[in-house]
Amino acid sequence: MPYRMLLESLVGSVHGARAAMLLDPVGEVVLEAGERADQHRLIAAYQGIALTTAQRSLARLEAGGLHYMLGRYEAGHVIVRPLKDDYFLVVSLARDGDLAHGIHRSAETQERMNREL
Repeated sequence: MPYRMLLESLVGSVHGARAAMLLDPVGEVVLEAGERADQHRLIAAYQGIALTTAQRSLARLEAGGLHYMLGRYEAGHVIVRPLKDDYFLVVSLARDGDLAHGIHRSAETQERMNREL
């Protein structure tokens, strides 16, 4: 399944999902679905930096892998999931979005994208 369709399916299936993005290892948006706003791209890039930093720390500590990170903000939530080859998936949810379903569906999308990468 093409990546854009995966992102669109993710946004369409989670109540309150604003955007879903596939970012490359340097934090550039490769593909996006949902709202196309600079704010989402900026938050996604910063979350990618946090993800990379956390992964490096865990590797130094030999503490195992990281499945996802969750950021909570006044305006909503951000789910960040690592993908193969240092790509990552970012999902932006409204404050009243279905966070549990977003975590579940982003895990499914993560698995599918990793198979395709």
